[in-house]
Amino acid sequence: MAPRTLVISPNWIGDAVMAQPLLQRLKAAYPERPIDVLAPPAVAPVWRAMGEVDSVLETPFRHGALQLKQRWQYARELRRRGYAEAYVLPNTLKYALIPWLAGISSRIGYKGESRYGLINAMHHDDLPPRPMVAFYAALANAPGAPLQPAAKPRMRVSEAQMAAAASQAGVLAGQALVAFAPGAEFGAAKRWPASHFADLARAIIADYPDVRIAMLGSPKDKAAGEEVIAAAGSTANLINLAGATRLDEAIALIARADAVVANDSGLLHIASALNRPVVALYGPTDPDHAPPFSEVAASLSLRLECSPCRQRECPLGHHNCMNQMGAPLVWTALRPML
Repeated sequence: MAPRTLVISPNWIGDAVMAQPLLQRLKAAYPERPIDVLAPPAVAPVWRAMGEVDSVLETPFRHGALQLKQRWQYARELRRRGYAEAYVLPNTLKYALIPWLAGISSRIGYKGESRYGLINAMHHDDLPPRPMVAFYAALANAPGAPLQPAAKPRMRVSEAQMAAAASQAGVLAGQALVAFAPGAEFGAAKRWPASHFADLARAIIADYPDVRIAMLGSPKDKAAGEEVIAAAGSTANLINLAGATRLDEAIALIARADAVVANDSGLLHIASALNRPVVALYGPTDPDHAPPFSEVAASLSLRLECSPCRQRECPLGHHNCMNQMGAPLVWTALRPML
């Protein structure tokens, strides 16, 4: 049996997307070696849209729980698949346990939670935080090797998948589609106000009366989508699909979109990896740390003195980094993309 490579996925959608260039490097180094990804069910559809992945194995573990017995049992199943190496992308100890228990001889990852022994090809990131794509891609090199430029993340969706998702969402063939991602899993501070999204929607509709504007996101983002539609004052062009689509369907809709406007979120990075025109909105986070890589992209940040604070809630209480980023500024960036 040919040796295989195991990649253990991060728990966040955006991080999974930004780890994709690591797979490009691994496939270039060992083109004959299948790559499997062990991922949480909520993140698995992202990896299934990556051409380098042979199999996606969904983790059966509860979030935050050690579940040592279950990890040992699962490791026995992994042992039978014949892995030559494992890349442990989460920094937690419990994920490093799995390849060690599975007897995988080469276990690569960052120091994380003092994982000496569990990780035997240990990388360190003691320098100022590097961009996330380079952070993950560096694991393909020997620990301590000079940092190399990383490729752009890339995902793929078939025309049939795009057509099916668009049809289900009521988007007609040839109809312009703009995707909004008004949520952000990290916290409220990352979210551009619903009233600003609504102002932008009205500007788009004024120029493109037949456009379809779809709110995308998880069930947690459903309320944010409803706020945008209520503030816009019209539901004819807008549809709230947050929580109403599976992640694979949302990925296909983003691939079909003419443009995407998104907070710093997992859906932003999916749009980037699908090379869609994207306007990325940054408030408390650093646009240089995790930028979009689309050929047509705009990263908007007011770069206030108090940002990036990287906090879930505005520590000063005013949220100026997002509140003062008005819809006209975003429309100026978006309009040439349509």
